[in-house]
Amino acid sequence: MNLLLISNSTNAGEAYLKYPIHEIAKSLEGIDEVVFVPYAAVTFSYDEYEAKVQDRLNEIGVKVRSIHHAINKRNFIRHAKAIMIGGGNTFALLKKMQEEDLLDMIFHRVKAGVPYIGWSAGSNVTCPTICTTNDMPIVQPESFRAIGLVSFQINPHYLDANPEGHAGETREQRIKEYLEANRSRYVVGLREGCMLRINDEGIQLIGSRPMRIFKKGQETYEVQPGDNIDFLIRRSK
Repeated sequence: MNLLLISNSTNAGEAYLKYPIHEIAKSLEGIDEVVFVPYAAVTFSYDEYEAKVQDRLNEIGVKVRSIHHAINKRNFIRHAKAIMIGGGNTFALLKKMQEEDLLDMIFHRVKAGVPYIGWSAGSNVTCPTICTTNDMPIVQPESFRAIGLVSFQINPHYLDANPEGHAGETREQRIKEYLEANRSRYVVGLREGCMLRINDEGIQLIGSRPMRIFKKGQETYEVQPGDNIDFLIRRSK
């Protein structure tokens, strides 16, 4: 597989997709177009989303072809040179992909070697389920089952913050609740400005910040860019 799973599209004060564009270019080396899935967009149109991504990918000479224009959407994925799924609302994204029967087609194409790039919600849907998303369930998908390209769960935009005066749950507490019901699963807290690259050589954390590892029965700990984290994908191959 050739996966690039990005925590967030944009760092504070930067232009859209600016920080990950060099890694995106590596994933798309030798490829001149991508199929884009814009279904996580809620407060703006799919056309606007396509144009926004195209503006950035112009820098690397890649054409964006959004799936919402296609009549036969499974066939669109079947012939994709690369697949890109953008962030937004994970529930809206999954519901639309389920309605269009895209999950298994994406799974088989990526397993066959087609590059996959996703950020935020687009990273969430590569997991077995979307249960570790941060998003509000504004719509109801058929189930929480996602594409299942990896065997661990991702919490993108992971935050350590516990603001003074805040009496609600922290992100870590919510992940630990998930693990009470899913005891064999790993969850990774992927902080902003970071991404995971997964290919035949293994899995690599890219960025300047550590990633948090959660599993029931284990002490929560941090891994640094450059650390060996191949244990996360042993069951994904």
